Amino acid sequence: MACDTQPFTKNQTLTERKQQVREAVEALAKLLVSGSVKAVVGPQGAVTFAGWSPNDRKAISDVCAYRQLMARGSALAKQQIAKAEALAGRSVDRKVVAHGHHSHDGGHTWHGGHGHKH
Repeated sequence: MACDTQPFTKNQTLTERKQQVREAVEALAKLLVSGSVKAVVGPQGAVTFAGWSPNDRKAISDVCAYRQLMARGSALAKQQIAKAEALAGRSVDRKVVAHGHHSHDGGHTWHGGHGHKH
């Protein structure tokens, strides 16, 4: 599954993982709306979620969470992403997102997409 940053947990089914991803993204939407987590748009148009803890993210990439939020997230969560775009002075670039550009530190540094070694 494209949302995974690590393999499923032991004995976890695909259906269970999909549900876990859905629940984590719904929780992220609430964190964005409350201001506990901030969307950050990088200079190349990538997106990350500053303050989204490893425990809360359930091994879901920021890129996946963004795609899920834009596809079926709440209007208020999307509004927070729009605010981050306005603050950055640029929109999230779907091509950059598709290539997997990402940040591990809340947007302080950015890394290339697929095949990038950490």
